[in-house]
Amino acid sequence: MRIETGFQPIPFSEGNAYVEDPVLPSLLKRPLPSSVLQEIQPDLVRLGSEVVTTLRELSGSKKVHPPTLLQYDQWGRRIDKLETSEGWRELKATSQREGLPAIFYERKYGAHSRTYGFAKVTIMVGDTNEIFCPMSMTDGTARVIELTGSPSMKRDIYPRLISRDPAYAFTSGQWMTERPGGSDVSLTETTATNSNKSNEYGPQYTLDGVKWFSSATDSEVSVALARTGTLKQGSRGLSLFLVPLRLPLVRNSSDPIPSPTSNNILVHRLKNKIGTQILPTAELTLESTEAYLIGELGLGIKNISPVLNITRLWSATASIGNLRKCLAIAKSYAKVRAIQSGTVLLKDAPIHVEQLASVNLVYRALTHFTFGVIGLLGKVECGTATQNEQRRLRMLTPVAKAYCAEKACAAMEEAMAAMGGAGYMEENGFGRSIRDALVEKIWEGTIVVLALDLTRSATDPAYTDAFIYWAKSIIASCPDNLHQKLSSEINILNDAITEISAAYTKPLKTIVPRPALMLVGAIASNVYLLEHAIWSYTTTESTKELDVEVFRRWILEGGLEAAIQSVQRAKVDVESRINTSSALVFGPDAKSKL
Repeated sequence: MRIETGFQPIPFSEGNAYVEDPVLPSLLKRPLPSSVLQEIQPDLVRLGSEVVTTLRELSGSKKVHPPTLLQYDQWGRRIDKLETSEGWRELKATSQREGLPAIFYERKYGAHSRTYGFAKVTIMVGDTNEIFCPMSMTDGTARVIELTGSPSMKRDIYPRLISRDPAYAFTSGQWMTERPGGSDVSLTETTATNSNKSNEYGPQYTLDGVKWFSSATDSEVSVALARTGTLKQGSRGLSLFLVPLRLPLVRNSSDPIPSPTSNNILVHRLKNKIGTQILPTAELTLESTEAYLIGELGLGIKNISPVLNITRLWSATASIGNLRKCLAIAKSYAKVRAIQSGTVLLKDAPIHVEQLASVNLVYRALTHFTFGVIGLLGKVECGTATQNEQRRLRMLTPVAKAYCAEKACAAMEEAMAAMGGAGYMEENGFGRSIRDALVEKIWEGTIVVLALDLTRSATDPAYTDAFIYWAKSIIASCPDNLHQKLSSEINILNDAITEISAAYTKPLKTIVPRPALMLVGAIASNVYLLEHAIWSYTTTESTKELDVEVFRRWILEGGLEAAIQSVQRAKVDVESRINTSSALVFGPDAKSKL
């Protein structure tokens, strides 16, 4: 039999990425004023169409391939010529033209500008080959310069970081990770020496050291931590610097491009990663590299924190955005794939629909959670947040990043499996999305690192009180008839809130932070779903019954009760559990020394 004869599978056709999204159109109606939504919605509809046509075609084309590094020329001279693909450069230019990150700083819609911009990120991210890694760091660097940059940085660098013109725009990296510590920057080896030279951008220093992971190595600038104090001072001896990747930093477009080594930055190798393969991530050496102090000496961690907080929300959005794409593909496939001798479509097979519904539920919960935190960021940046909202943003930023990465990766695999063997094919995009999304479990902090970061704020009663007050106020706003309908589910939610109140009481048990973070994520995602269900119910939206059912299912099926039990186990007979865990991993004679 020839391949052209016999049964012919029907290719699926994916619809508009925004219009057919199960969450965004409804979600945006709640926090956005109707005038804002009416103005931005045509742009989101346009983008939703371009994502599944133009952008997807570019993202999967031969134009997109991993970068290359040529360290030496034929005469043995060190040149460190980094070549990124044409597709990578086009994706970067597309992002800038779409207003990312410009939308956030134009602030046309005030605090809602963050919601608008991140809606575009959610729609695009699954088809952009992780271009939002450098765009997120560019966003963070723009915020750092806006807050603490020198007047000349604000004049020359800031406008380029937020520009919509790819010919004028800069992108930025963020260099923290070094060999001794990974996410622990207290052992940073890179040193900064005052050059005693005047520079229009601020106090000029020379940096010497090794940066072990430098994403966006093709950027024009980077922010970097370097030691201005002693090693004994740990992270308190670090300061923040703006580093030009080439000198001169600002030049006319007609001027020749300076050598890649013009600022004494040497690229030793490109990282061979599981995913994000077209993103140039490198190992760098700084050898008397010119850099400019940002803010005050010794406040490097504080000054770089806007980069960390902003990139963590980009990371959470990347998790939900890749899940969005995988779910959309699996749903589209279910509409054309027939089973039972071709008599029943998958969309009409209850057991199959149940699997897709579980993935859909995860996507809804994570998206409402993420956009809830994004809304807080917008308020804080525009100076309209209350003190309690500021505290909630501090608590929930690391939680959103960790919780979304953990939940989304598993759900993406379920969406892939829902297509059977067809889902395992590279052409449909599942493979790249899953590989790229896996980095979100690591980049900008693993779950354990983020759990410890959460602990630093949550052990302050003012922060947990702010979180609990918000959760209880949403529950209290539930109309009586709806509260009665959801009484058993709300009781479970209240049990979780009680548990988290006790979890962060000092002295904290050693192994509580990780399960406690997951419990905070479970509580927050449920509360945001409840908030939406209440809004939908009281405004008599056409989806009100479905929105209420989403909350109910997430309470019962999203792992909230299991999260409560995990925290409770982590507080009981801790020493015995720690020793048993060591024996499980390293053998029966192993015991923890902590």
